Amino acid sequence: MFLDFYQMREQPFGVTPDPRFLFLGESHREALASLFYGIEADRGFMALIGHPGLGKTTLTFQLLEKLQRTSRTVFLFQTQCSSRELFHYILNDLGVDASGMDMVSMHNKLNEILFRERLAGRRFVLAIDEAQNLDPSVLETIRLLSNFETSRAKLIQILLIGQPQLARKLADPALVQLKQRISMFAQLQPFGPEDTFRYIAHRLKVAGYSGGPLFTPEALQIITDRSQGIPRNINSLCFSALSL
Repeated sequence: MFLDFYQMREQPFGVTPDPRFLFLGESHREALASLFYGIEADRGFMALIGHPGLGKTTLTFQLLEKLQRTSRTVFLFQTQCSSRELFHYILNDLGVDASGMDMVSMHNKLNEILFRERLAGRRFVLAIDEAQNLDPSVLETIRLLSNFETSRAKLIQILLIGQPQLARKLADPALVQLKQRISMFAQLQPFGPEDTFRYIAHRLKVAGYSGGPLFTPEALQIITDRSQGIPRNINSLCFSALSL
């Protein structure tokens, strides 16, 4: 009924991180460009930091989509895990049944895959979402993954994605070796008023809406104020307003 009433093809203010709906505010453009450049330059370790609802996951999906032709990618979101489980998740995503494999076997199998991808001329990119939830011991395991390298190049590019707690965790003296290896920190900021207006218009257009303005200037200002420029809040307010 919602879509028929507004004559749209799909829901414009959904909750899934669909890259087609990604709108790049200033900080989002800078973060995407920086991370893409960092991976292309084989920088090894990078981090994307932002408060909840700012679009970190959607931005990451867009980044991985841009890398599809030149890279093998793995996206992990199961971060409340042990080091052993982390290896399981990575290998399972690569189509390897890791059941019954010990840490040494999993380590060797991953190394084999990384070399194979490098010989084929592809990068290997591991993106880990909600990384602020990782136990320090697992973060140390991830740091050791960066040791997969040849004399000329890193065999794996690692992107840690998380909330500001991740930055605070990385500031812990016990993780100084990991922080030293992170060559690039990208940070997302809330939208300002102009970007909020453009964000709403962009999502309506992608959803197939082609009619007149759905929100008055006064309504847009209320959405800007109440959402605090956070895309997830903007989506919720717009969906509720249009539903009512």
